[in-house]
Amino acid sequence: MNRAYISLGSNIGSRLLFLQQAVRSLQDVKGIKVCQVSSVYETDPVGYVDQAAFLNIVVGLETSLTPHELLKKCNEIEAILGRTREIHWGPRTVDLDILLYNEENVKTEKLIIPHPRMTERGFVLIPLVEINPDLRDPRTNRSFIELADAQTEGVHLWRTFDGVDAFMNF
Repeated sequence: MNRAYISLGSNIGSRLLFLQQAVRSLQDVKGIKVCQVSSVYETDPVGYVDQAAFLNIVVGLETSLTPHELLKKCNEIEAILGRTREIHWGPRTVDLDILLYNEENVKTEKLIIPHPRMTERGFVLIPLVEINPDLRDPRTNRSFIELADAQTEGVHLWRTFDGVDAFMNF
């Protein structure tokens, strides 16, 4: 089994419901077992700032899928939950980004792992280190905790959860 981490975000409609539906959808995929779900963080938008605040989480999972198969499933979940891509970094019902896949470096036209901007985003780093404080950036070997300490602005704890079951049954 492979270990992967996925960042999820939503800033349209029932943000928490979209995150819950995305986690359930991941769990329902054959070859994916959601093992950890972070607390929910409300975050200021990055890039395109003329939009509502996001709710963000990170999930840790075990999977038998390859990185590209996992990306395909993430894209399918986004589509099922109404994701449209009209404005770069714009509003969305749900966004699923693969952050890490084992300690691998993947660079293809459709997929880059580790996620190329994850070390610049507190809304990714803070929930990531919450569920696994021992992780290190496979590119630089720097601690993600150290990187998260410098990225706290605009990230606020919104609701705590104790693991995947509490989140999925909320």
